[in-house]
Amino acid sequence: MFIDRAKILVRSGNGGNGCVAFHREKYVNAGGPDGGDGGRGGDVIFAVDERMSTLIDFRFKRKFVAQSGGNGRTCKMTGKSGENLVIGVPKGTLIFDNKSGRLLADLVESGQQATLARGGRGGQGNQHFATATRQVPNFARAGEEGKELELRLELKLLADVGLVGYPSVGKSTLLSVTTAAKPEIAEYHFTTLVPNLGVVYNGGERSFVLADIPGLIEGASEGVGLGHEFLRHIERTRLILHVIDISGSEGRDPFEDFLTINRELAQFNESLAARPQIIVLNKTDMPGSDEQLVIFKEKFNNWLSEHEELNDAVEKGAYRIFEVMAAIAEGTRELMLYTASILDHFPQEVFAVEELPADVSEQEEAPFTVSIDPDGAYNVQGAWVKNLAASINMTDEESSRYFQMQLKKKGLFDILREMGIQDDDTVRIYDFEFDYME
Repeated sequence: MFIDRAKILVRSGNGGNGCVAFHREKYVNAGGPDGGDGGRGGDVIFAVDERMSTLIDFRFKRKFVAQSGGNGRTCKMTGKSGENLVIGVPKGTLIFDNKSGRLLADLVESGQQATLARGGRGGQGNQHFATATRQVPNFARAGEEGKELELRLELKLLADVGLVGYPSVGKSTLLSVTTAAKPEIAEYHFTTLVPNLGVVYNGGERSFVLADIPGLIEGASEGVGLGHEFLRHIERTRLILHVIDISGSEGRDPFEDFLTINRELAQFNESLAARPQIIVLNKTDMPGSDEQLVIFKEKFNNWLSEHEELNDAVEKGAYRIFEVMAAIAEGTRELMLYTASILDHFPQEVFAVEELPADVSEQEEAPFTVSIDPDGAYNVQGAWVKNLAASINMTDEESSRYFQMQLKKKGLFDILREMGIQDDDTVRIYDFEFDYME
């Protein structure tokens, strides 16, 4: 089974909480605060795994959570950091933010990695909050929560050369006689239901990866037939081998087949229309092929002369016609040697990853947002203020004072005044509420 798309949920580890503790030692009176810091949560990292060729594993497991950091301990001991979660994906995997649609990572090279969710920072122990006027801090910071992302994975095959054409024109046969791949071959349409890959070795000459893309038909760019489910795999290729049944055995005109497939490529992605091609006229041993060859070459040469934008590709060796009989491997070796000889003239398509911060999970977020609940309470929400509220010991006067001071520094009270808050109005911060007093 070939799976080339998946949706998953990932979450980095929470940071461990800081510890509230005081030094305890014989003969030492009133030992100072010595609560340690919490450990950092584990990151979520995607890495190319050479052993993987599909995204099928993500059909059975869709949620991935990294390990959280350990809590701080006494004697200023820092909690253990959570282990990073490394998620293996095959080469050619694109990772998108499923909500915004932004491309976050394009993993195409062996050993390539992308950290998409950093673990939460560990909270500070109470040792950090001691001052000249606050010598016994009875509070510590909670660890930050991990980051959660809903991701869409798409696999685009990393082939140098793609075979395209109508169903049953001989693409799978050509792949089977030029590589060690064993695609299913039969005399009916859509035998190939998944893309197949093979390596053309060329007897020690330049080797390359060849992909047999399932047959396209008119309307494929709009999802007709196998549609754009497989058109995306051509985007990675440097060069296209456009295979055509020159005998017209299916009752179609070979040159019209050529034009139709090119229209579908252009409608799916304009850059595909300019992707260099080699024209492979197959089934030259079939009845009627000689006459069709003459007609096709005349029409093709006229077409090529009308497309001056292809001149550069032509000069580099593209748009040459090869006549083959794939079923008996006649002409196929010459085709593959020629393909290899011009391949390096054409760079591989590179997908542009949007300019994002080095870590997607560390983008700037507002420390809080304020809204008014139906009961008139001012509701304060946000990761920063939630973490702060979880850190405070509201039964301790110094801890409560620290909480108020932090809210003031972040400008919460200024915002509340701008919103028209009055004395005795309720301010709600998650599970904690207090009455506002000027």
